[in-house]
Amino acid sequence: MILITREMVQAKLIGYLNHHVSLNELVDWAESSLLDGELDQRDAPVLREIIARLGLADVRQFGLTWEDFSGFLKRLGYMVEVRVIAA
Repeated sequence: MILITREMVQAKLIGYLNHHVSLNELVDWAESSLLDGELDQRDAPVLREIIARLGLADVRQFGLTWEDFSGFLKRLGYMVEVRVIAA
């Protein structure tokens, strides 16, 4: 069983925002994490809520916004800063 930490969730969120992880991969990870993972007890309530929301992100009514991601990261203890770099 894998221990799911705030750092792990943060990395998945950033991976998605940076297009390193697809929406389907993010949803699959969230669903399997809730079924097979063990949440870090220090942060279990917030991790459970965020991961559950990510697990529904592929359903149109539950799509995620930039504000959702920013809020998730803030609740995990991170500040979001956007940088634009030349392509």
